[in-house]
Amino acid sequence: MPQGKIRKLLEKGFGFIEGERGDLFFHHSEVRGTSFEALHEGQVVKYEVGQGKKGPCATAVEVVE
Repeated sequence: MPQGKIRKLLEKGFGFIEGERGDLFFHHSEVRGTSFEALHEGQVVKYEVGQGKKGPCATAVEVVE
């Protein structure tokens, strides 16, 4: 699974991960093992790359311990 850092979190329930292929959008429903509210900018996460309505997006987002 690719890894990246959370670049930005928005109160609307989504954010962006700065990853190996650039920034990827993710939705709060794709966060695994913790809540969206517990995430913070700069945190390292692993994820899978999926296809969203507007292009590639991060799915199955998990915090790297």
